[in-house]
Formats: sequence, C-alpha cells, structure tokens
Amino acid sequence: MTTAPARAAPDGDMQSMLAVIDRFSLAHDPVFHRLQQRLGWLGERANSAKRRAVLLVGLAWGVPLLLTLFDGRAWGAAETSPFLLDWIAWAQYAVGIGVLTMMVRVVDGQLRRHLRQFVRAPLLAPAAMIPAAAAVERALARAQSPYAAAVCAVLACVASVAGGWLLQLRTRDTWMLVETTAEPTLSIAGWWCILISGPIFWFLLLRWLWRHAAWALLLHDLARLELRLVVSHPDGVGGVGFVGQYPNAFATLVFAMTALLAAVIARGFQADVLTLAVYGQIMAGWLTLMISLFALPLAAFAWPLRRLKQETLLAASARATRHFRAAERATLGGNVVAAADASETTIAEVANPQAHYTAALKLGMLPFDRTAIVPLGAAALLPLVAAGATRLPFQELWTIARKLLLL
Repeated sequence: MTTAPARAAPDGDMQSMLAVIDRFSLAHDPVFHRLQQRLGWLGERANSAKRRAVLLVGLAWGVPLLLTLFDGRAWGAAETSPFLLDWIAWAQYAVGIGVLTMMVRVVDGQLRRHLRQFVRAPLLAPAAMIPAAAAVERALARAQSPYAAAVCAVLACVASVAGGWLLQLRTRDTWMLVETTAEPTLSIAGWWCILISGPIFWFLLLRWLWRHAAWALLLHDLARLELRLVVSHPDGVGGVGFVGQYPNAFATLVFAMTALLAAVIARGFQADVLTLAVYGQIMAGWLTLMISLFALPLAAFAWPLRRLKQETLLAASARATRHFRAAERATLGGNVVAAADASETTIAEVANPQAHYTAALKLGMLPFDRTAIVPLGAAALLPLVAAGATRLPFQELWTIARKLLLL
C-alpha cells in the first residue's frame, strides 16, 4: 500500500491563515469599543492606549487624590497613612491600571509575530493551514467573549468590596476611613476606590489573565495539528523554539501583579509584621509561580516532541543497524553475528544516521529557554527588590535577584 504524497499548501489556504493572524488581537474588546463610541469618550482616537490609560488612571487615582486633598488626607506623616504614601494605592490605581492599559500593542504585536512564524517556517503542514486558521478564530472568540468579560466584571467587584471589608476589619488609621463616634467608616475617597478604582484595576487584571488563558488554549490547539517538526533543528526542540519566547510579551502583566505584591510587602515591613526570611521565601516562590504560569502552556508541545523523539530513535536505530552492518562487512569481509542473514546492501547505499540519533537523544520536550525569559523574570523580581530595599542594601538584594534569575 503506497502513501499519497503530501500536497503543497494552496496559496489560498496560506493567505487565509495570514489574514486571520493579521486580525488577531487578544486585547481588542468589541463591547468596550462600542461603549466608547456611543459615549464619545475618546472620539476618533478611541483606540489610543495612551489616552485610555490617562482616562482610567485619572478616574482611579486622580479622583481619590482630589478627594483626599479636600479632607486633608492626601499628605502628612507616615503614621497617618496619607493617600500619597499609600504604596498599594500607587501600585493598583496608578502603576497597575496604567501598565495594564498600555500593554495592548506590545502583547498583540509579539503574539502575531509568533503566529506568523508558524506559516513562514513553514511549521504547519499544508493540510493544517485551514484547521490552524479556525483555531485562531476560536482563540479570538474566547478572548473577546462578552460572557468572559461579564464574569471578570463580577469577580472584580467582589474582589474590590472584599478588600474594603477587610480594610475596615484590620485597619483604623488610613486615608480611606473616617473616625466617627462609633466605628470608623469609609470616606468619600474610600467609597470611590471600592466602587470605581478597585473594580477597574481588578477587571483589567482578570481580563488579561483570561486573555492569556485564551492564548494558552490556542497553543494547545496548534500543537495538536500536523506540524513539520524536524529532530535536527538547531533550536533543539524540533523547530518550535520560537514559541518559547512568548512569555516575554506578558512581562508587563507580571510587572503589574508584582508591583501590587511589592506594595503589600513594603507595608508589611513598615508595620514590622514581615520578617526578612519570609521575604526571601516570597521572592523565590513568586518567581517560580510566574515562570510556571507562563511555561505551562508550552507543555502542549511536549506530546508531538515526544512522538518525534521516539519515532526518530526507532527509525535511526533501524537505519544504523543496516549502515554499520554494511560497514562491518566492508571492513571485515562479513558480519561477525548472523552472517548468513547478511543483506547485499553496501555502505554507500545507507546513510549514517548517527547525527539524527544523537539529535533525538538531545531533543528537548519543552520549547522553553531560560535565557529567553529574562524580561519576565526581571518583571517578577525588580518590584520586590525595590520593596526589600526599605530594609536591606539594594546591592545585596540585587545579588539575590540575579542568582534567582540564573537558577
């Protein structure tokens, strides 16, 4: 039984795939975009990430600043916990919201470049072009799902309200509370942060985490297609090594999350409730968590790479038997073992498969290169180093961070 030769990919299939990739945008939110157009918030520049960032940071951080200026809680001694010395407010409402809004083009641009590489390599087999385009369309539908946005909005409100409730239980002296004859109550600025600022931050964060999940599912779908993997590819992972660089696209997301954690740590140091030993454990644990979060989607390629390794080893082993028995006959005049079963194949007729066998033995099962995620690791550590600098010399902390990155 003969196998039909693989057909060349029609130009239409490839062009369709490239057209879908050109439309690929995890960050595009059709619901929010239509809302902006109806309200006329940003006019013709509705797609400007900078203008959206200014608007959202102004609502989330600027308004509470004005409110605390009016009631005299914007600035003062550190013991009174004024607004401008609240690192958590800075991390969430200024840095966090600004970064999560501005990261749109960086993420979409880098991810589109990785998707184009599947076509340009060409890593996708001809028959996989149409299914791959369908997988990208599904990823877009997941990322832009209004139901996912609604769930994120509900969870964001719950997280913000829960944070305000915990604040009232654990803290009495803060710009968010007003002392009364009974129990401290939320100030106007406090209510604004719980009802407006907090939900904005948590919604943006949860939406980006969901978008990353949509990308992870896309990688899973692509890994199940027919890929033109080659065991001797110089990247050591069959030709999919470029995918292992995708986590760098989300370095800004990691920075936004780490900034909030660093603010909590700084407050813990300020209140003398956090030890240096626990701080070191947090640094190591957080770095491990972030790398694992963004390395896990790459595990989808472990199955096709394992199959490539096993089948190459079997094929190379069979070819090696023929090649080296022919070499043995040419050198010794016959085979030492099973001489009566010797074939008439000469050494010139069977190529030496040693290079492929060695490459298969060294083939990696995960397209993940530690040196390619330095930006991700730096984003996961630098804010923590800044928080620790309130208690330890910066040079000592930087040495620890470099060691963690090189592990």
